[in-house]
Amino acid sequence: MQTTGKFFDDIARVANGAAGAMSGMRSEIEGIVRQRLERLIADMDLVPRDEFEAVKAVAQKAREEQEKLEIRITELEASLKAKQSRAKK
Repeated sequence: MQTTGKFFDDIARVANGAAGAMSGMRSEIEGIVRQRLERLIADMDLVPRDEFEAVKAVAQKAREEQEKLEIRITELEASLKAKQSRAKK
């Protein structure tokens, strides 16, 4: 009976050792994956969110100004045509 108990004790120690090794491997793999992802993201030259939002706001303002100028040009062209037609009469 003593040998059976010792056998199970040895099996339990091996299982505990394997579980500890797996835990250590998991943390190492997570670290390696994290490093590679960070390097990949850095190599992709992505723009930070705050810079993107700032450029987006500038582009929106420029578009609004362009639309205002287009309306103004249309009005000026109409005014010019009206003056030219009056001058011809």
